[in-house]
Amino acid sequence: MKKRIVIALGGNALGNTPKEQLMLVKKTAKNIVDLVEEGYDIVVTHGNGPQVGMINLAMQVSHEEENTPDMPFAECGAMSQGYIGYHLQQSIQQELVKRHKRKNCITVITQVLVDSKDKAFKNPTKPIGNFYTREEAIKIANENGYIMKEDAGRGYRRVVASPEPVKIIEGKVINELLSKGNIVIAAGGGGIPVVKRRNAYYGVDAVIDKDKTSARLALDLKADIFLILTAVDKVCIHFNTKNETALDILTVKEAKEYIKQKEFKEGSMLPKVEACLNFVSHKSNGQAIITSLSKARDALLGKNGTLIVRREK
Repeated sequence: MKKRIVIALGGNALGNTPKEQLMLVKKTAKNIVDLVEEGYDIVVTHGNGPQVGMINLAMQVSHEEENTPDMPFAECGAMSQGYIGYHLQQSIQQELVKRHKRKNCITVITQVLVDSKDKAFKNPTKPIGNFYTREEAIKIANENGYIMKEDAGRGYRRVVASPEPVKIIEGKVINELLSKGNIVIAAGGGGIPVVKRRNAYYGVDAVIDKDKTSARLALDLKADIFLILTAVDKVCIHFNTKNETALDILTVKEAKEYIKQKEFKEGSMLPKVEACLNFVSHKSNGQAIITSLSKARDALLGKNGTLIVRREK
């Protein structure tokens, strides 16, 4: 039986502009099709930080200057899923044709259920969009009801909640597509956050951590491997110091200790390690790996990357 992999692509695989993204995903596609040739069934997830910020800003400017309709943030997230998915599936399909592989690739615009009572909604922390001066931020907050916070001394940005993913709404469809041998692109940007009221779902202004959603999807699909592709070949402790040490294997116990010691930065390696811990803690024989895009195949062969496991073998 083929092994299932959920591959979470980092922002370095996508770039910051549509032109740069289209160029980079061609390389990404080659690495993904390499894994197809190894016989894996594949689901690809991805980030959307720069992209959704760009869309949201464009819609906001258009609304302010051209009096076009205001576009909710959830809809901006859906747009980003669509165009990133389009670039990815087009590049993957082209690579499949080059290698004479008869396989389909499809993007699923994915909603993710969150709890309306999640404490994150009371303390929004996820910055999105452009930087503003204090005066501009106050004006925007008053006019739109946004929460604006200073971001690392660089200016003020809008912040939204980052709630925990509860359920992948399109999970069954993704599973069916995967079972029929398709490459599936799903849960882009952590998914479109929705809450349930009565028997209907409604989008909310929030950003779900993409690695947490990817781990949730990997568990729901009963994936054998959860592979996070980022900018570095291996997880390191004492990162960017003379004592930097790359880790080949990281146990749950070790990872929790390193987290206590603040070895992994928030918004960078920390959510990736935490997502891997969630996956291996809930799937007894599952493997979680963190590595770079170019080392993905080697990592699956045990030749590179950091393998996260429940305990020492």
